[in-house]
Amino acid sequence: MPSKLRLKKISDRIQQLLSEMLVTGRISDPRLESVFITDVTVDRELSVAKVFVSSLEGKEHSTEILAGLEHASGYLRSSLASQIDLRSFPVLRFFWDETPERAERIEQMLDSISKKSTANDNKDN
Repeated sequence: MPSKLRLKKISDRIQQLLSEMLVTGRISDPRLESVFITDVTVDRELSVAKVFVSSLEGKEHSTEILAGLEHASGYLRSSLASQIDLRSFPVLRFFWDETPERAERIEQMLDSISKKSTANDNKDN
């Protein structure tokens, strides 16, 4: 079994290459135009790579985006396998990552708290 460091390097390389494919337009599916890869984890047996994605469009389009990625998974896997030297390349599984959306909501809440606090400070003066 590969070491944790090797698994991390493989995961990072998959994330980098997938991101490049999306940015350069090598995948010509319009559903995947605003998609970005947030994380990739590979299991210890190197049989499954979990790819976490998000989009600027938000969660409303997550089912379409995940369907587009599943549709392109064969092409993505073969393209990655030609660039990463592994005995057998892991199957790609795509999952929606809500972290960017949560972070944005938290920032909005902090901004509103900050504005309320500033307004209250101005009232006190």
